Amino acid sequence: MTATKRSIHSEDSRRPDAGSWQLAARPTLKLWLILAACSLLPASAWATKLLIPMDGTQKDHLKAYGIAYWTLQRDVTVEWLLNYRGGSFLIDHFAAIEQECTIRGVTFNVIADGQADQILMEIADPEVNMEVVKLEKAPRIAVYAPEGFQPWDDAVALVMTYAEIPYKRVYDREVIAGVLPQYDWLHLHHEDFTGQYGKFYRMYRNAPWYLEQVRESEAMAAELGFTKVSRMKGAVAGAIRDYVAGGGYLFTMCSGTDSYDIALAAEGVDICASEFDHDPVDPAWPQKIDFSRGFAFQNYRLITDPMIYEFSDIDATDLHGSIGETRDFFTLFEFSAKWDVIPAMLCQNHEQVVHGFMGQTTAFRKNLVKPGVLVMGENKPQGTAKFVHGEFGLGQWTYYGGHDPEDYQHMVGDPPTDLSLFPNSPGYRLILNNILFPAARKKKQKT
Repeated sequence: MTATKRSIHSEDSRRPDAGSWQLAARPTLKLWLILAACSLLPASAWATKLLIPMDGTQKDHLKAYGIAYWTLQRDVTVEWLLNYRGGSFLIDHFAAIEQECTIRGVTFNVIADGQADQILMEIADPEVNMEVVKLEKAPRIAVYAPEGFQPWDDAVALVMTYAEIPYKRVYDREVIAGVLPQYDWLHLHHEDFTGQYGKFYRMYRNAPWYLEQVRESEAMAAELGFTKVSRMKGAVAGAIRDYVAGGGYLFTMCSGTDSYDIALAAEGVDICASEFDHDPVDPAWPQKIDFSRGFAFQNYRLITDPMIYEFSDIDATDLHGSIGETRDFFTLFEFSAKWDVIPAMLCQNHEQVVHGFMGQTTAFRKNLVKPGVLVMGENKPQGTAKFVHGEFGLGQWTYYGGHDPEDYQHMVGDPPTDLSLFPNSPGYRLILNNILFPAARKKKQKT
């Protein structure tokens, strides 16, 4: 038995390790007879691998990602079988992992070395669109969110909680202090990086929660030495950009996508109406916006009217609202697993056509997406991109439109989504693909 197997056994003693071969120095006659009988079996009969299928046979796709993360935390390598049965996981067999799968309700198969070898040979065939990616380290995860935020009001935090994937919360104070390099992966809670408080002014300007948000944000800005909330958020956006440039991985959804990109492009430019920062918008902003500073979008038109619940024309909520829930779907692109490994990882799913969902930022108008950005999911009839990815410096980023993959039109005050009712959600799987991606760190190769 290897040292690795001994260590995983020692960390989880809820039941003995069935795969252990450490025997007593003087085995009994009965044990000798058992060993003699077993020696007559072919080598392929010895079960040494755990296969966690991710196709339609999996009872809980979301918790399966949690198993993969839990395994990586124990320094056990996970092989991610891209495009094999929906992106299955192959792991060395340990009783502790088997037990954890059972506890969490995750479907698994115990297979022999010979069976595993056959699967790997099938994947290695240059004629098939499959690949093996080794995941070797559990990524350190941070969620950018204010103190007191509710995980159930953010799809990423919600699904990580459900899958039992741990994360740390950071916010403006921590980002300005320079903590981001401590993490491999950063998610932006649906935040407004422009300093306009989510453009909730028209509907909620007198609501207690809105007034409290304004008070807390202004106090934080003053504490950190900024004269305006918009300037503080701009500095935070810049620190996140530097984090990505240094090799970090950024993931965000809903308004955290376009508001972040706008904040980068509008660095040093006042785009906030007086209702937000007590002075007017810079009338020369159209000439001062620098689209080259943003990650994903260009040539868009800002909406500075405080009474309009929209940051710019990047968002395509109007287009999706016109077709209705029953016709709102987006299609994932199929990438070469052997050559375009990164997008293939990010698009692993048991369904290629995924039901759409709305948000403050539902999807992105494709004509405003920069040419170098990789579109991984789109609604072609509406001309919108739902799921996009790109590189910046040494790091990478992914934007995912919409608020909650299993709540089509989430409203302020709506009850939280119970993910135990949606354990096979293809929309939530796209989030979890991104969480595991930094564990691979495999360099992208373009077809």
